[in-house]
Amino acid sequence: MFATMMFSKFKHLPLSTRIPILLFLLGVAVFTSLHYLNCKVGGSADPESRHAVMDYQDKDYYLTLLNEREEQHKQYVASLKKQISELKLELARRTEKINKGAQPVSNDVVQVFDDHVTDNDDLHDYLQQQIDKAEVRHGFRIRNEYEIIPFNMFTPQRIYQLETGLYRHPEEKPTRKDKKDELIEAVEYALELLNSQKAKESKQFTVNDFVEGLYRTERNTGTQYELFFRSGVSGRIHRMEIFRPFGPLLRVNSEVFDTSKATINIILPLAGRIEAFRIFMQNYREVGLKHDRRVFLTVVYFGQEHLQEVENTLESIARETGQRSYYKLIALNEEFSRGKGLEVGAKAWDKGNVLLFFCDVDIWFTMDFLDRCRYSTVAGKKVFYPILFSLYNPNIVYAQDSRIPPLEQQLTVKKDTGFWRDFGFGMTCQYLSDFLNIGGFDLDIKGWGGEDVSLYRKYVNSDLIVIRVPVKGLFHMYHEKTCDVTLSEEQYRMCIQSKAVGEASHAQLGMLAFKEEVQAHKASRKH
Repeated sequence: MFATMMFSKFKHLPLSTRIPILLFLLGVAVFTSLHYLNCKVGGSADPESRHAVMDYQDKDYYLTLLNEREEQHKQYVASLKKQISELKLELARRTEKINKGAQPVSNDVVQVFDDHVTDNDDLHDYLQQQIDKAEVRHGFRIRNEYEIIPFNMFTPQRIYQLETGLYRHPEEKPTRKDKKDELIEAVEYALELLNSQKAKESKQFTVNDFVEGLYRTERNTGTQYELFFRSGVSGRIHRMEIFRPFGPLLRVNSEVFDTSKATINIILPLAGRIEAFRIFMQNYREVGLKHDRRVFLTVVYFGQEHLQEVENTLESIARETGQRSYYKLIALNEEFSRGKGLEVGAKAWDKGNVLLFFCDVDIWFTMDFLDRCRYSTVAGKKVFYPILFSLYNPNIVYAQDSRIPPLEQQLTVKKDTGFWRDFGFGMTCQYLSDFLNIGGFDLDIKGWGGEDVSLYRKYVNSDLIVIRVPVKGLFHMYHEKTCDVTLSEEQYRMCIQSKAVGEASHAQLGMLAFKEEVQAHKASRKH
């Protein structure tokens, strides 16, 4: 118990104090060992005493005991030497950092290391454990084929990947700087290791010898790389396997948000679409006015047709809920432009900075989404670009059912009911101050599409953090899409692509394409 307490106190001594103590202990250990061996081997000068000892215990046992004690002391001395060597290296490393003007490690970081690294407070051991936990040196028994983590392959020019992301390319040039730098660093490190094993006078490996590589990331351990190089001998390939382990968790920030008074101003540009507007207002009334009660609605309506119906719907809900100041209706007698509508609606707010939610009439949101909009957006720091779940055509999804279920029952996140609309950037939460500072929308863009991507790119190229994440409480309702032939070539292409992916899943479209073949098979089975 006493030794444990002393060791615990010793661990937390400053580095400059630990080294002299260890040097002193090393000297004492060496002196004790030599003195012990001298006393035991030399023995007593009295023959009778020595004979008495030999009578009590035979000589072989005595020599074996001496050898064991000597080996223990050697191991102890070696351990002390190793600790001193490591401490000297650590002292030299920290001294070099101080000389270069590096900042000292914060108390938060030290505390996290104390909690997560091994008892020896040895980062090297922790990283070694990460390698042992990963499927690198040996395979693991996996329950089924879905748990396998596949590798991506890369060459000096291309990456071949399963997770294609927004590009949708199964192969691509590494365009993201972090990904490019990661792969280059891995190849250069492997070259350094290979060349360190070769004689200086022999031919060194270069980047030109790199053939291809594999990499995959296990989310709790690190990234594994297998890199292949030409060895200079025909038919021989040199494989280098390296691992980039993840370090311990570090606390970056901890804060509390008060969202109880954060009003969301929902901006809705609209032209026609009266039935869709009624469904939208049904959702807004139930979620926004009856339950959340921290929302405001700004409707920017283009044209005169159906304008009175829109106004009547807003007034009717105001009477039902007793909240007559929950909305503002702005009428623009001009051609529809989503960017213009959102811009006008945002700037119409005159009560200071407010959280904006740019919305469409085909959107269905929940209480969870409104809360997420509030705590995922920080004025001057973060803008929130949720990836909504887009529902497929219910006439196709539920074609095998006796009837199409009610709307609320269709709001499920499944592969057969819809898809993550990761190519859409129209729904976003941001503070009015950030929207104005970034320059708002490009009002030269008319008609469908393009204005949201333009604004998104402004934020991506700014110092603000863009939060991009799938959100389970935000749905895009299916509606038949018509692409206007007067759109520009780029806009028309985007519209057609959006229309193509929004009808049904690949499997469901396949069943429609091969409908006659399926029916013929059913008929043949009956006979």
